[in-house]
Amino acid sequence: MDETTWEQKLQALTHILTSPTNSPSLYSQFFISTQIPCYINWNYPPILCTRPTFPPLLLRWGFSLFLRRVSRFGLPHTSWRSKCPYQQPPPLILAKGVEEAQWGDAQKREYVRMRFKRKRLVSDVNPLIPTLLPNLLLFTLLLWNPFPDEDS
Repeated sequence: MDETTWEQKLQALTHILTSPTNSPSLYSQFFISTQIPCYINWNYPPILCTRPTFPPLLLRWGFSLFLRRVSRFGLPHTSWRSKCPYQQPPPLILAKGVEEAQWGDAQKREYVRMRFKRKRLVSDVNPLIPTLLPNLLLFTLLLWNPFPDEDS
């Protein structure tokens, strides 16, 4: 990516920001590959890269794409935008458990009330455990010396 000019980077970035998608069209892939030919960390294949590498760059790109999809177990990619149904423009894929945005005043009020009624984000761990566990470990170090003196 070092051989690309700032104008090419700006055109590619503008194209990506103006047409966000999880499955880019062939024209979009070709346009990005002409602007930034050797960048393999996204959905666009590096078909115009002329730099010889081993293993071939297209094979590395395909394997990295496969690993990214396997790590999600085939589920669609969701991000923080997927959890915000009222964002403009709306997200491409809503996250699991999020309903589509309702734009009436009554629906918005109901949505806000539902969000405020949610359970607070706290752990259900007994407060004695984080207090007692480290103290018990320190107490065992008082009774048992893991590094005995070599002199005696």
